[in-house]
Amino acid sequence: MKLALPFELKNLGILGMNARNIDYVSKYNDRRLYPLVDDKLKTKKLAKEYGLKTPELFAYIQYQAEISKLRERLPKEGGFVLKPAQGSGGKGILIITHQEKGGYFKANGDRVEYYELKVHVSNILAGLYSLGGKDDVALIEKVIEFDDVFEGFSFEGVPDIRVVVYRGYPVMAMIRLSTSESDGKANLHQGAVGVGIDISNGKAISAVQFDRPITHHPDTHKELSLLSIPHWDEILELAAGSYDMTNLGYLGADIVLGKKKGPMLLELNARPGLAIQIATNNGLSTRLQRVDEVVKEHLNVKERISFSQRNFGENHD
Repeated sequence: MKLALPFELKNLGILGMNARNIDYVSKYNDRRLYPLVDDKLKTKKLAKEYGLKTPELFAYIQYQAEISKLRERLPKEGGFVLKPAQGSGGKGILIITHQEKGGYFKANGDRVEYYELKVHVSNILAGLYSLGGKDDVALIEKVIEFDDVFEGFSFEGVPDIRVVVYRGYPVMAMIRLSTSESDGKANLHQGAVGVGIDISNGKAISAVQFDRPITHHPDTHKELSLLSIPHWDEILELAAGSYDMTNLGYLGADIVLGKKKGPMLLELNARPGLAIQIATNNGLSTRLQRVDEVVKEHLNVKERISFSQRNFGENHD
């Protein structure tokens, strides 16, 4: 495989890590605002204030002394997710899909005992999974029952949609589909599939796993080009509205599509990764520069979305 030279990548509009950090993250993301997105509990509370839907929060645990009463905080039946408020990259997320005969079960059928849940929460509070190893908070969320449209496209896990939002404009999107290799988590570095999505209509345009092109899901063998995401305009409104909520000019909005509740904001990221360019087979730089040219012309979420759909769809790049 021939490696592209730096000037070739620039000509293709590929955004590199240094340019992302200097020209966009540092320039448009005030560090004082980072806690709003680095801490998922703060994000949830803020989203509630702004009327943006998020997955249901059963409870949260702040102190080691509370772990002895963990069972009282857990739902009596059904599934739940234990996750760190300040985790990143999918670390520390434990997904329990159902309960049976006093045990807790993951999607692959593995049984998790109650004492193991307590140990996991203790590790979360101690900062084992948090950014910088800081003391953390454990969140207990409801497991999301994903929309039937994703049947066969994801393996033992809930797909999530990543939308990169620049100065309030949704500029690029992909959906991350879990695999057996990713242990049911929608994390590309752990082996999830990334499917590039046409920003204009929510339809698949290309797909990768471990940065290599693929056409079918490795576990279900479903043809990925058939994927089309419903409620697409609502998803873009949720993503674009995250800018108005946080005032962060360059962010990644992670959104899930529930079977009953529709699109919900899962979390936000002030330093979204660049693998989305590989998944979509498109460069970010050209789109970001285009937004800079028109940013003062569109005054609300709907106008910004309309511009993005007209200019950044698959037939426009």
